[in-house]
Amino acid sequence: MYNLLICDDDRDIRNALKIYLSGEGYKIFEAENGSEALEIVAAEEIHLILMDIMMPKMDGVSATMKLRENSNAPVIFLTAKSEDNDKIFGLTAGADDYITKPFNPMEVIARVKAQLRRYAYFGGMEKKEDTISVGGIELDESGKSVTLNGEPVSLTPTEYDILELFIKNPGKVFSSKEIYSAVWSSDPLGAEGTIAVHIRHLREKIEIDPANPRYLKVVWGKGYKLEGKK
Repeated sequence: MYNLLICDDDRDIRNALKIYLSGEGYKIFEAENGSEALEIVAAEEIHLILMDIMMPKMDGVSATMKLRENSNAPVIFLTAKSEDNDKIFGLTAGADDYITKPFNPMEVIARVKAQLRRYAYFGGMEKKEDTISVGGIELDESGKSVTLNGEPVSLTPTEYDILELFIKNPGKVFSSKEIYSAVWSSDPLGAEGTIAVHIRHLREKIEIDPANPRYLKVVWGKGYKLEGKK
């Protein structure tokens, strides 16, 4: 079953879309604005989003740009505007398709199915064997390679081993000594300085802003952890 998110501040539009799409067997989540949509995407496995552009609190364009930081789920914009420049602006922001209001229910269903087929075909919903991902980080154990939001990341063997330890245990806090023992399999003498250097190098490669990391977090007095969900 595919999970769809309908984000629109108009309750009647949400209800209509829910009727059309739930009839096709999709599980439907609802949001009234972009902020709510991002919260739902962070908590649930969402396969496609129908996103209104003009909404209070956070508009659809801003929400989509934020969503694209860690998700490649298809986004179909819903808008009352039909001008070409609005369509181009929406697609540039990260949307995959565009439907103007009022819309034909059969057209909505057809476009949703087309986007889900593309998403599945190009691997967005299927994890390859020996591949683990947390957020936008994907680790391929067979090839010993790492990508961030689809882009390759060059790691040293030690950096790879440290990241592998974290990505297999998201949310778990490891002390410097525990990391050293797991990666080097030896007495963790002087572990804190060594691990601190490697963590800094990893952040420089996988964080947009290493000074304010999204993934590799310090838990003061305890160690480090990788935040995110598989």
